[in-house]
Amino acid sequence: MIYVVTWQERPMGSPEAYEAAQKRILGVFQHWHFPETIKIREFLVYAGHWGGVMVIETDDLAPIHKLTTALPGLSFQISQAMEVADAVSLEAEAIAWRDSLEGKTQ
Repeated sequence: MIYVVTWQERPMGSPEAYEAAQKRILGVFQHWHFPETIKIREFLVYAGHWGGVMVIETDDLAPIHKLTTALPGLSFQISQAMEVADAVSLEAEAIAWRDSLEGKTQ
């Protein structure tokens, strides 16, 4: 399955708190190793922003949950996704089926 993982820095108090959190996040992440069960398709950070996006392929979300737990200074969102060609094919099929119901539903 394909997932899109986005993250951003959690709001904090003072500039010193932000700086300390950034150092801690980088320190922890430098020791993180993604298991072979996760194929990373894209791994990007937003320019000028403390956040980013990762597109992964996996059948095991446990390592991603573990990573999000290890980095509490960041807020994560995980969304399941699919290839556009697959989605368009399914959408065309659903629309054709729905259109075949015209006159049958009142």
